[in-house]
Parts: sequence; C-alpha cells; structure tokens
Amino acid sequence: MDILTITLCILFTTISFIWIARKLKQGHSNLLPPGPTPLPILGNLHLLGAKPHKSLAKLARTHGPVMTLKLGQVTAIVISSSSAARLVLQKQDHSFANRWVPDSIKACDHGKFSVVWISLSDKWRHLRKICSSQIFSSQKMEANGPLMNHKVEELIADARKNCSLGEPLLIGEAAFKTSLNLLSRVILSMDLADGDSESAREFKKSFRDIMEVGGTPNLVDYFPWLERVDVQRIRARMTPHFSNILSLFDCVIDERLSRRAEQRPDVDNGADVLDSLLNIMQDGNGELTRNHINHLLLDLFVAGTDTTSSTLEWAMAEVLRNPEILWKAKSELEQVIGRGKLVQDTDITLLPYLQAIVKETLRLHPAIPLLLPRKTLEIVELSGCTIPKGAQVIVNAWAIGRDSTTWDDPECFKPERFLGSNVNFLGGNFELIPFGGGRRICPGLPLTIKMQHLMLGSLINCFDWKLEDGPGDMDMDDMFGITLQKNQPLKAVPLPI
Repeated sequence: MDILTITLCILFTTISFIWIARKLKQGHSNLLPPGPTPLPILGNLHLLGAKPHKSLAKLARTHGPVMTLKLGQVTAIVISSSSAARLVLQKQDHSFANRWVPDSIKACDHGKFSVVWISLSDKWRHLRKICSSQIFSSQKMEANGPLMNHKVEELIADARKNCSLGEPLLIGEAAFKTSLNLLSRVILSMDLADGDSESAREFKKSFRDIMEVGGTPNLVDYFPWLERVDVQRIRARMTPHFSNILSLFDCVIDERLSRRAEQRPDVDNGADVLDSLLNIMQDGNGELTRNHINHLLLDLFVAGTDTTSSTLEWAMAEVLRNPEILWKAKSELEQVIGRGKLVQDTDITLLPYLQAIVKETLRLHPAIPLLLPRKTLEIVELSGCTIPKGAQVIVNAWAIGRDSTTWDDPECFKPERFLGSNVNFLGGNFELIPFGGGRRICPGLPLTIKMQHLMLGSLINCFDWKLEDGPGDMDMDDMFGITLQKNQPLKAVPLPI
C-alpha cells in the first residue's frame, strides 16, 4: 500500500470519527430538557437580566419546570417545580449533591475547605457531622437559649431608644446587628457588631464587602477559560476581604490556644463553638485542621447573618403593610404570653399564627432565591431527559414558592394558608424549600428559624408601629444578590403600646 493510500485511509477514518462524534453529540443534545434558543457565544445570558429568579420563573412558564439554558459555555438546568426539586434534592440527591463553585469563592482557597462548597466526600461528612453535633444540635440550641433571649432583649432595647426619640428604626440593620452578635457570642464569646476595636470594624467592613463583591455577576463563571485572567478582578477583589476575616480568626485562635495552654489540665474547655472545634482538632487525627476551622467560621458568619436579617426585614414589611395580619399576630401574642413581653424559646410552639407568618415570608421571599447551584459529575437521567456531565443545576426556590399549581393566590401574603397545615421548611415538603433539601440542606436552619420567631414576635408584641409613608405606598421590590434584599430598606417608627 503506497503512502497516498495510507494517507487517504487515515484522513477518511479521522473525518468519520469527527462526523460520528458530532452526531452523537447532537443526539445527546436532543435529549436535554427544552429551553430557549441560545445566541452564539453568549447563549442565553441576555435572558437573565438583573433579577434572574424572576426571569427564570417567566421562562419556565414557557419551557417547563425542567429547563435547559446555555449560559456562555455552561449548560445550566433550571428546576422550577416541587416535583422536579424532589427528584434533584431527595430521590436522586447523590447524583446532584456536589456544588458548582463560583470563581469568587475560590479566593483564599475557600472552596477547598468550606463545608458549604466542597464536594461530597468523607471530609465533607466529617465537617457536616461537626456542624450537626457541636453547633446546631438540639442540646446546643437549648444551652444557647438564654443567650438568644439576651440578644433579643438588646434588639428591643435598641428599638426602645428609637421609640423614645420618635425616630424610625432600620429593621434590617437592627436584625443584622442582633444576628452577628448572637453568632459571634456563641462562636467566639465576643460581640463583633458592637466592638469599637479596629478588628471589629475591619470585620464588619470586610463582611459587607464580601456580600457586595460576591453578588456581582462574574463572566468567569460562564466562560471558564477566563479564570486565568479574572477579567473583572472579582476573585482578586474578594481575596483581601476573605483574608481580613480569616486573619481575625487566626488571631482569635492564637489567643485562645495561648489561654488554654496556661490553664490547668482539669479545666473544661468547651464554653463556645471555637473551644469545641479546638478540642476536636487537638484530640483528633488531623481530620480537622486550623484551615478547616477558619473556613468553617467564615461559612457560619456569611451564611448566618445576612440571610437572617433579610428574612426578618421581609417579614416585618409584610406584616406592617397588612394591618389585619398585624392585628391577628398581636392578638395571639397577647393571649399566649401577655402584651409587651418578649417571646421566649418555649413560647414558639404555642404561637401557630406567628409560625405561619414566618413560613409565608419564606415562601414569598426565600433568602437565597436560587439556592446554591449544584453540579453533575456524571450523566444523569432526570424526568425522561439526559443531564450532561458538568452541568450546573439551579433550583429556583422563589419560583417554586409562587407556583400557581401548588399555591392558591400565590402572590398574596396569606399566613392563614399554613394554619392546620403540616407543610414545613425542614426539607421534606418540596413546595417550601428556602433552606434547600436533602443532604445539603442548610445546617444552620435550627438557629436561624428560632431567631426569626424570637425577633419577629418580640418586635410585634413590644411596640406598635408606624410607617412614614403609610402601608399602601411601601416599596416591596427586591434586589438580587447573594441574598434577596428589599430594594428600599424598611424604616418603621416603634411606638409605645
């Protein structure tokens, strides 16, 4: 066989392989869930807009509850119904349990150590077990009950100052301060929101900067080849903010280790979360390192403050713009605990209407409307479609909470829909999933929910409230970011009851 024949054979074989590969790819693409036609290069990025949770919900009404989008180079699967969410988060949870990590989270290697972002593994299971047993267990929640009550007392005291001056209270800011001080007291035995020290001021500034930078749309997330360039400098801008907070934790850990070394051997170290983590680190076999502790603390503060404060702000906004709901809540609180008293932990189960208000708030205003994105590590069959390896999976909790096939009058704030209902947000009812579901459900759910009831119930029961512009004129538009914030912060004047 001469050279020309060999060359032609090789060329023919190569072309045949390319043709077959393309046909296979086309066939595979035809099995994807339906979706809008993508543009060249951009794909469907132009359809997201400034409020992706709303844009995706609108697209799902045309293309279905399991929908494909091409976001730059990324294939994204959007889940917009409770039945599809159940498949992803429960029945086929293992296939969708890994995170799709935004590029900004990779700053300071946070994605490698974070219990929120690392892949499903023995390390993740170990960190998750620590969260469940050492931080958010029922025993820990009960032990921290007096501290929660004390922080709510401080919130009410701040509101009373505004009441005496006749000045409006920034509800979100007040709730943020309460949430941050509760977490920092439980975890580090210090109040970070009240501190006048340089470290406390830097912490608060870095925290706000993280929320701002992290909420910025990043081209690298849609065109991974730009990772080396970091074209918008988002990862570079995130790095000093992560570094500042991690450095603060390092200083606290150094001080704590030094203090523990000076104590007698029989002294019990376990007063706060940090002590518990250091005990595990020192008694273990290297499974928990200082890096893991630092990044776990970062997770706890980022996940536990802005989400709690934004949810409380939405709840107060909905209650204050609906006088009849406010009256019902006040009547229940007066009958159960007495007018003007703070809500205690043991009161919550006796206040079904207050619980219903919290559920209805989380239905309409989930703190993280698109939850945290998942990623497939292999080809997965879902609802008769084929989800490719490496696809981003987005669960639109905002759309699911407003699905007219599940909820009557879904755009209306009606706490009564939950009275006598067994629907809850603990991960078993997929029509209400503000905290996600399955093995990746938010581990801080017990603390967050308890604080929501304590703060909201106490604010309602201890004051009457006046809106400067009246309830009918309240701006209820939202602003998309890491958390779903009110477009216009809620200001209300607390009045003596």
